[in-house]
Amino acid sequence: MDHLSLCSRREILKTAALAAAAVPVMSLPDAALAAAIPAAPANDRMRGLKIGVASYTLRKMQLDDAIKAIRRVGLSYVSVKDFHLPLKSTPDQRREVAKKFRDAGITPLSCGVITMSNNEANIRDAFEYAKDAGIPTIVCSPAIDSMPILDKMVKEYDIKLAIHNHGPGDNKYATPYDAMKLIEKYDPRIGLCIDVGHTGRMKVDPAKSILDCRARLHDVHLKDINVAEARGSCVESGRGVLDLKAIMHALVEIKFTGLAGFEYEKDESDPIPGLAESVGYTKGLLVGMAD
Repeated sequence: MDHLSLCSRREILKTAALAAAAVPVMSLPDAALAAAIPAAPANDRMRGLKIGVASYTLRKMQLDDAIKAIRRVGLSYVSVKDFHLPLKSTPDQRREVAKKFRDAGITPLSCGVITMSNNEANIRDAFEYAKDAGIPTIVCSPAIDSMPILDKMVKEYDIKLAIHNHGPGDNKYATPYDAMKLIEKYDPRIGLCIDVGHTGRMKVDPAKSILDCRARLHDVHLKDINVAEARGSCVESGRGVLDLKAIMHALVEIKFTGLAGFEYEKDESDPIPGLAESVGYTKGLLVGMAD
């Protein structure tokens, strides 16, 4: 987790500026302007990755404004948090929200993080939620003793689970390896959502964990942190200490097909500038990779 050299950072920022040229720097557009902005399709500049956003990033925004923001920063995939689709919603409401995203050119690839108890009814509710919305992966934090129920549910619904590691203070899944040990004997649809920031806060190499856990990796939360310690907090990508270049190389190397979503936790009342900077910087890393 060494800092990039000043020279290499300058080169990446130059490339990022070109890659992010389509992201406008202005105040939030009104409804008419937002409607005219096309959703950016996935393309080869992303090197086959499905780069998107965890809608937790936009937790202070109403659904329609969150959709406009995702379009504005040029992303086409989302992990839906319950701020934008409540867990207690009806099947019709779930289908309606999912349709709003898809009509805007944004594909919901996962939902969560959803906490699950060791209770079949509670876990089934989460699977029904994802099924109704047509979402293929649930990012979750399940009870450790719920694994047999989870195994049953992934087989019944054919929906993947991605257990999210929350770093220091998480007594269940502090690192990706903690979850990996528990799930190895169960159906491979039970897997991981590696949060690279929380992994780094545990002084564990996020890129190595991606490579090590590739067989069970279903979702990724992208971010940067100011220090690789328990007290570390989210900063704009490229301003922190994580080796984001190595992380993106690892995802490309394993041909990762799940959502790699920005979870930008800073500036919750005004996240778009920092999110846009993070998107541009990461696009620059991908564009600058040697073939």
